[in-house]
Amino acid sequence: MMRSAAIDRRNFVKAAGLGFLATLAPRSLMAVERTDAVYASGIRAADGSFAVATVTERGEIVDQVTLPARAHGMAFSAATGKTVAFARRPGTYAMIFDPWNKSEPIVISSREDRHFYGHGAFSPDGRLLYASENDFDGNRGMIGLYDATDRFTRIGEFETYGIGPHDMTVSDDGRLLIVANGGIETHPDFGRTKLNLGEMQPSLALIDAATGALVEKHVLPAEWAELSTRHVDLDGAGRIWFACQYEGHRKDLPPLVGHFAKGEDLSFIDLPEETTRRLANYVGAIAVNRSEGLVGITSPKGGASVTIDARTGKVLAETVVPDAAGIAPARSGFAVSSYDGDFLSTRSEVAWDQHIVRI
Repeated sequence: MMRSAAIDRRNFVKAAGLGFLATLAPRSLMAVERTDAVYASGIRAADGSFAVATVTERGEIVDQVTLPARAHGMAFSAATGKTVAFARRPGTYAMIFDPWNKSEPIVISSREDRHFYGHGAFSPDGRLLYASENDFDGNRGMIGLYDATDRFTRIGEFETYGIGPHDMTVSDDGRLLIVANGGIETHPDFGRTKLNLGEMQPSLALIDAATGALVEKHVLPAEWAELSTRHVDLDGAGRIWFACQYEGHRKDLPPLVGHFAKGEDLSFIDLPEETTRRLANYVGAIAVNRSEGLVGITSPKGGASVTIDARTGKVLAETVVPDAAGIAPARSGFAVSSYDGDFLSTRSEVAWDQHIVRI
């Protein structure tokens, strides 16, 4: 169940403690005192360096932690407060940090024969970190298992039962790992080049979190084999929402958003044609606002954010956001960022990266 906005602020201030608050500049301290929610996102600073920033719902940057390279997805553990910034594919680092600076950041590296795919998630108790990874010589997706109680030592791995895994999440009860296998083959020798366009194998997989066994695999229909499943989120009933990016002809109008639950077939949302055109066949991020029953998506290529009623699948709002990047649930609706420095109504001299996590 999603925490209320007021509790978010109290929890953040309580967890931060007087020591952290005392380190803040007056402007940042004032921002924390008047915010209702706090987020984290990767940024590129004006000097070209990379960091992860904590930011209020008003878009005021509270604090920054320097990163060794560009980040992509984020993960947060409500149980421990630990937050992770994953390197952008095909990066090999992930940095775990405490948003309240009570401990030094920990940087972990992927195995030599793996690289990170930009996303991961904590187990509900915060004891394990799962990371989407690429076994690039074996051309198969993997989930790396890291022990959060032992400085994130890598303790094993599971298959994702597909290629090109990207985003993943964990069911609220911790029993299922949910992976979007984008179906696109890559190899670090060729950077970000897509090696199998025309023979893609996108799917969504449910995996037993205890054993790594495949529970369900949903392969996309043959007519949409070029529709790469990329990002996922869960609503309050445990329904899995997924968002896609299309690699086919630019004039096609594929379905870009869908949902399913364990034991069900995939269902796509029938977005209006004008909305699909606006999204430019590319959804960059998806988030669920559980308390309001809303699903939000962004498209940097289309320069838009769209809000969908999770119950009916109807589009409730479309907003022009040039270079739209991340999206996360806000007190009302969604917090949306952009590569151009916008975070809701505030513009900063940074480029926000593609994902936001609420902490």
